Amino acid sequence: MKDTREYIIDEAYKLFLTQSYEAVSVSIISNAIGFTKGALYHHFRNKEELFRAVIDKHFPITSMSFDENIITLKEYTEICIDHIHEILKKIIISNEEFTPVNYLALIADSFKHYEGFKNKLSEFIDNDIEKVKVIIGKAITKGEIKADIDISVVAMQYFSLSIGLAGDFMRNNSVESAIKSLKDQLNQLYNLLKK
Repeated sequence: MKDTREYIIDEAYKLFLTQSYEAVSVSIISNAIGFTKGALYHHFRNKEELFRAVIDKHFPITSMSFDENIITLKEYTEICIDHIHEILKKIIISNEEFTPVNYLALIADSFKHYEGFKNKLSEFIDNDIEKVKVIIGKAITKGEIKADIDISVVAMQYFSLSIGLAGDFMRNNSVESAIKSLKDQLNQLYNLLKK
């Protein structure tokens, strides 16, 4: 039963990637996976529930594991790069049929068709930025980085560089290239902040 549910989620993910939420009907999903609509409804009440399951599985909002009161800014920079790399490796399907714009469109659909997604993501981002502020403050106190910086602005720079990864991915259609660019940018930012 669980394997069937996972199969439906994975196949629906591919459909939502190549088309839009609006374009993918329950009929299209059931035909693509070779199930009747009744069998599909046995696992999901409706298309909305299936879409939420797809996003929850394939676009997980996961925090990095660290103690912001102990970690150095340099360590955080490295953990951040590794964490984003792992997320992208899980999200991206190795198939020429799926382009970077497909992933961005699916995220946009999540804001429109997954009630609570925007709030969930906003809360996650706000929490993350607050943790980075603590790390930056500790880095200043310990003399790791310069003291004449605006902690809030630098925390936002860390977040903005991570989000900017999408642009590199769109331009090069390569996870490895996007991660290298992010790594170069975050390391450059860190080097500019160092004493």
